[in-house]
Amino acid sequence: MQDAPFPDQPSQEAEAAKAKPLSSAGPRALKARRDLKHVQAAEVQAEHMALAAGLPALVRLGTSSWSYPGWTGLVWAQDVSEALLSKHGLPAYSHHPLMRTVSVDRAFYRALNVSQYAAYAEQVPDDFRFIVKAPSSVCDALVRDDKGRGLQHNPVFLDTALAEQEFIRPALQGLRHKVGALVFQISPLPPEWLRQRGKLLQHLHAMLRALPSLQPSAPDGVVAVEFRDAAMVAPDIIPDLVAMLRDVGATYCLGLHAKMPPIEAQLPILRKLWPGPLVCRWNLHRRHGAYGYEDARAMYAPFNHIQDADEETRGVLARVILGTTGAGRPAYVSISNKAEGCAPLSVVALAQAIRNGMDSSSPPDATG
Repeated sequence: MQDAPFPDQPSQEAEAAKAKPLSSAGPRALKARRDLKHVQAAEVQAEHMALAAGLPALVRLGTSSWSYPGWTGLVWAQDVSEALLSKHGLPAYSHHPLMRTVSVDRAFYRALNVSQYAAYAEQVPDDFRFIVKAPSSVCDALVRDDKGRGLQHNPVFLDTALAEQEFIRPALQGLRHKVGALVFQISPLPPEWLRQRGKLLQHLHAMLRALPSLQPSAPDGVVAVEFRDAAMVAPDIIPDLVAMLRDVGATYCLGLHAKMPPIEAQLPILRKLWPGPLVCRWNLHRRHGAYGYEDARAMYAPFNHIQDADEETRGVLARVILGTTGAGRPAYVSISNKAEGCAPLSVVALAQAIRNGMDSSSPPDATG
């Protein structure tokens, strides 16, 4: 029996915790895999196949985007350009047995249309699920320049009609049942909003409550909210945050980023939402600090090996994943190259940590 991830919650077993069979693909997905354009998938390693087959069926691991030439030998069979990978790399990416999701980060910078989402859906197996970020036009309180500097207040911040028109409906119509998690990542807030955290939650509540349900089109789909301000997950605001999320049927996205508290400090939110789905975006190693994204990029490029292994975060995350899927809830996890240096190898390491937890009779306590 797998222990629950939080000591004050009962243990639960579910069929979802059993080893999953290798994924089967529909005719279109199979065609997409055969027709990899000029991007050939790296040879599948037997240990990755065995590892994938032994994970709980509700675990979906993947990376943040896929257009990295440095993954040659890990995901790609040969050297290819970033531009070619962006256009034609997704089928090869989804050929890797451990890559069952991917975070479509480009949607944050410019809203995607139905045909763009549908093109992605056509390129992956039937059991693949996407994590998609909402456009910054909805999630950023500021209008910014190309260097991220705030220019003025955003008049359509958290606008319900815009969120539905430019995010929810195009994603549902294009990805259909391949929607995994639709994430509203609230960008760093200006001081005036941080002084009105309760008001911000009210605005979030009004927007999320008015959005259409994902379930008719995407039975596995969840809506999640992520923050980039530690004040939004401080102990005094957690009860209101949890009440809001529960009321609208959304969940909290565990954002592992140096701007946010470490994973252990965010777990009280998941405990109060228990049992529920897990959405996690592991973005940046804490060593780089809140503004160290570019430093991490420069240090870790070309992202072909792990340079800063974060075994503590990986172990806690594996524990929470097992508790979540053991309770019959899905777990969607994406990992950036900036988390440890090489996202595909981080996925493999996390998958192994999950498998080790399944084999252990008494896994470590996720709350520390």
